[in-house]
Amino acid sequence: MAAVFSRRARLYLFAYFLSFVVTLRAEPLSKKIDVDFFRDVPSRNLRGLATRSDGRLVAGPTLSEIAVRAPADLLWCLEPGADATHWLVGAGPDGKILEITFNPNDATYASRDVVKLDDPQVFAVKRLPDGAILAGTSPKGALYLVRAGKATARLALPVDSIFDFLLLDDRTALVATGNPGRVYRIDPTKFEAGGVVVEKISDAKLLADRGVTLFGEIRDRNIRRLAQLANGRIVAGSAPKGTLYTFAHDGGAPVILQENREAEVTDLLPQPNGDLLATIVFASSTGEARITPPKSAGDTKPALELPPVAQAEKFGGRSSVVLFPADGFAETLVSRANAAFYRVLRQGDLLIITGGEQGELFGFDLKAKLGLTYAGSISSQLNGLAPIAGSPGKYLVLRNNAPGLALLDFTTAGIREVETRRLDLGTPALLGALRFNRLRNLADSQLALEARTSNGSDEVEGWGPWTPLKSGDTGSPAGAGWRLNGLRGRYLKLRLRLTGTAGAAVEVDKGTVFILPQNRRPVLQEFRFIAPNYGLVPAVDQPPAQVATLSQLLSPSPRDDDAKRRESFLRSQIVPSPGTQIVFWNVTDPDGDNVTCTFSIRRDGDTNWTDLTIDTHESFTQFDTAHLPDGVYFTRLVATERAPRLPADQLTATFETDDLIVDHTPPEILEATAKRDSDRVLIAVHGRDALSLLQGIEVNFNNGLHEETEQPDDGIRDSRDERFTIEVPLAKISNATSAEVTLYDASGNSVSKRVSWPAAK
Repeated sequence: MAAVFSRRARLYLFAYFLSFVVTLRAEPLSKKIDVDFFRDVPSRNLRGLATRSDGRLVAGPTLSEIAVRAPADLLWCLEPGADATHWLVGAGPDGKILEITFNPNDATYASRDVVKLDDPQVFAVKRLPDGAILAGTSPKGALYLVRAGKATARLALPVDSIFDFLLLDDRTALVATGNPGRVYRIDPTKFEAGGVVVEKISDAKLLADRGVTLFGEIRDRNIRRLAQLANGRIVAGSAPKGTLYTFAHDGGAPVILQENREAEVTDLLPQPNGDLLATIVFASSTGEARITPPKSAGDTKPALELPPVAQAEKFGGRSSVVLFPADGFAETLVSRANAAFYRVLRQGDLLIITGGEQGELFGFDLKAKLGLTYAGSISSQLNGLAPIAGSPGKYLVLRNNAPGLALLDFTTAGIREVETRRLDLGTPALLGALRFNRLRNLADSQLALEARTSNGSDEVEGWGPWTPLKSGDTGSPAGAGWRLNGLRGRYLKLRLRLTGTAGAAVEVDKGTVFILPQNRRPVLQEFRFIAPNYGLVPAVDQPPAQVATLSQLLSPSPRDDDAKRRESFLRSQIVPSPGTQIVFWNVTDPDGDNVTCTFSIRRDGDTNWTDLTIDTHESFTQFDTAHLPDGVYFTRLVATERAPRLPADQLTATFETDDLIVDHTPPEILEATAKRDSDRVLIAVHGRDALSLLQGIEVNFNNGLHEETEQPDDGIRDSRDERFTIEVPLAKISNATSAEVTLYDASGNSVSKRVSWPAAK
C-alpha cells in the first residue's frame, strides 16, 4: 500500500509541477504594480505617518512649519538659550546672532537681534555658563565673545572659518576651524580680557597671551564637528575627506578613527556607554557649502505667509550614519542615496536625522534595524535640530532655503495622511483593485483612500480629480481590497488617510494595484513571398521543458510564442515543388495576446476574396497556384486576438499585403543571336514577359558546356523586357557549332531556342 501511495504521490506531484511549467508560459492579460511606501512616498508627502524600509506605513511625527517671517536669509546653527523657550541662532549674510523666543502653546516664535558682528557669516555659537556667548565666523575666522548684547572680545585666528565649539568645563572651550583644520583651546576669561583685536594674529605667543592655544591639527582642510567621548577623548570630524580623528583629553597628535574620501562629517553624537554616532555625507563637492542663499530677501514675504516649497537640484551623493562602538569596529547603521544628513539625535530606540537637499527627515529604529522616513519640510535643508526642554518628544528644527523654524512633534496624533509620488503603469491602463497584504491595528473602516490619474508625466499639470475608492471584499484572507473602477490613465497617484482613533502601533503593509493595460492592435512586422515552385516541410516543434527553475517561478519571463514560431519556421526545409507558393509573415501583439491570422487573395478585377488559410496560429501558409488564372492578385492578412482576451475586447487588424503574381505563361524570345569572331562566341538574347520580371538565361552548348547569367546588359534587372549577353572563349567551345538558349522569368516559366554559328576552319 505504501508503494502504491508513493507512486500516486509522485505522479500527482509531477502533474502539479508540470502545471506550473505551463503557467509560466501563459502570461495573464492583467498586470499588477507594487506600491512600496518607502520607495514611492517622498518625505514632503507625509503627515503624521512614516514610511519604513520594509515598505510599510507606520505612525510617525508631525512636522509643522512655523508661519513667521524669517529673521534672516541664512540660518546656520541652533543653540539652547537661557531657558527652555529661548534659543540662539547664528545667521548670515549680515553677521547677526539672533535670540528666538519660542511659544510652545501656539507653536510660534519671536526673534530679536542679540548683536551684529563685523563678519558676514556666523557658523557657530555657544552659550557659556556665565551667560556670555562665544561666536565663530567666516570668512575671516574671527572669534567673538558677546556679553550683554556687545562684542567685548574679538580675535581673528590664523584660519578662514570657525565651525564648532565644545565646552570642556567652565573655564575651557575647544574651537574647530577650517583652512587649516585645527582645534584651539580657549580660556574665555583670558580671551575676554584681551578685548577687541582687529588684525589677524598668527604668532603662537600672542595668541596664548589672549587665552588661545593650539590643541591639535590635522592634514585635512577643515574640522567641521567636535565631540567628547565618555572616556574623555575628543573626536573631530573633517572635510573634504570626511575622516574621523580622536585626540587625548589634553590634545596632541590625532589618531585616525576612520578614514574616508570625498566626504564631510556633519554631526557627532556621543553615547553614555562610550559609543559614538556620526553622520557622514559622501559627495564630490563636499568642500563647498551646500546651503545657498535664497533668490529673494526674506523680508519681502508677508508676516504669516509660508515660503513656497524649495526646488533644489537633486543631490547626487549619499549619506550614512555610522556607529563607532567603544570597543569594536565601525558599523554603518543606515545609508541613503541622493540625500545629505545634517544632524542626528536619539530618542529612546529611535535616531532622528535631519537632511536635504529636499528637506527630508529620516529615522532609524535601533531595535528593529529598520530605516524610516518622516514628514519633510518645504525648505531644502534642515540643518539644525534640538529637543525642547520640558516637552519630551518635541523638537525645534532649523531650516534653510527657505529659512525659518519648524516643530517636530512625536506626541500629537493629528491628521495622518500620505500621498505617493507619480506611479508609472508602463502603458495606459484600466485600474482594478488596490489591495494590502495586511492592516495591523487598523480597521478597514479607519482607512480612506483616493486616487487620481494622468496621461502625462508632469508631476503637477494634467491630473484628474481625486476619486474616492470604494471598499470591496474587505476583510478577506487575501487582504483588504478597494476598487478603482472606471479610472484610466498612464500614471497614478494614491492618497491614504487614517480616520478615527488609529493608535501609534498602526501599520499598513505594502500595496498592490491591479491593472488591465490598454489593448493594442496586432502589428505586422514582416511579410514576404518565398520564391515560387518551392514547398515547405515544417520543422517539428521542440517539446516544452519538463523542469522549471526557481527563478522562473519567482520572475517568469514574458511569453513570446511568436518568436518561438518564427524560430521553428526558419528551421524548416525547402524542397522543389512546381506550382507551390509559400507566404511568410510575422505578426506580433504589443500586449502578448494570442493572435490568429487569415490570409486571402483576390484577382485584380474580381470583387470576392478567397481565404487560403483561416484563423491559423502559424506564421506561414503554402498553396498551389496551378489552378489559378494568370494575373495580378491582391493579398491581405487579417490578424485577430483570441482567448484569453474576452470576445468583446478582441481587436482585429487588416493588413493590405504585397501583390501576388500568378504567371504560368513562359516569356517570349524576341531575338536570339550567336556571333563568332576570332577568339570568342557572343550569345545575345532579347526577351519579354507579360507579367513577371525576366530572371536570366541559360546556354547549353552542343559540346556539353553550360553557361548562365542573370545580369542584363543595362546592369539593372528591373523589367519585363531585358537583354542578356554571354561571351564564351573559343578555346572552351572550339568543337561546338550550336547552343540551346533558355530564357526564364521570376515565376519559374521558361522558353528555349536554338542558335548556331559557322564551325571553325
